[in-house]
Amino acid sequence: MKSVILASLIAGATAFAPAPTTRTSTQVNAVWDEYVGGVNLFGQEFKFDPLGLSETYKPLVPFFREAEIRHGRTAMLAVTGFLVADFIRLPGDAYSFSNVPSVAGAHDALLEGPMHQLLLWISLWEVVVAIPAIKATMDGDRAPGDFGLTMFAPKDEAAMKKKQVSELMNGRLAMMAIGGIATQTVQNGHGFPYL
Repeated sequence: MKSVILASLIAGATAFAPAPTTRTSTQVNAVWDEYVGGVNLFGQEFKFDPLGLSETYKPLVPFFREAEIRHGRTAMLAVTGFLVADFIRLPGDAYSFSNVPSVAGAHDALLEGPMHQLLLWISLWEVVVAIPAIKATMDGDRAPGDFGLTMFAPKDEAAMKKKQVSELMNGRLAMMAIGGIATQTVQNGHGFPYL
C-alpha cells in the first residue's frame, strides 16, 4: 500500500515538472549568419537571442530585423531632434522659445495644429511606404530596411556590411538614448545637457 502511494506521489510530482527541452543553437546561428549585426560594442561576435525568438518565430525574423532597423532610424532622428530643438526653433511665434520653453512641453503646447499634421503624415507614410515594404520583406523581395537609396552606399561588399553593422549599433544606442533623454527631460524639466 505504501509503495502504491509513493508511486502515485512521484507520478503526480513529475506531472508538474517541465518537460526537458534541448535547445540547439543551429537555428540561432543560421539567423546570425544570414543577417549582419551579431556583434557587440567592441565588434566581437555576440549572438544575442535570450528568448529564442529566432527559433520560435522563424518566419517572422525578417519582420523583426525590419522593425529593429526602422525603430533605430526613428530613434536616431528623435535624438537629433531633441538636441537641435533645444537650440534652434522654426520661424514663427508659435514655435518661439517663449511659447514653447522646453522640448518636452512642445507636445502639449503644439497639440492642436502641428501634432495633427504629424499624425497625418506618419499615417500616410505607413500606408503608402511602410506596409508594402514590410510585405515585400516578408515575401523575400527586398532586404530588411532596404529602400533602394544606395547613391551614397559603398560599392564594396565588406564596406557595405560594415556600414550596416554601424547603422544597427548606432540605432540600438539611439533607442536607449532617446528613452534616457525623454525621461531626464520630463523628470528634471531641463533641456540639454539633461542634468
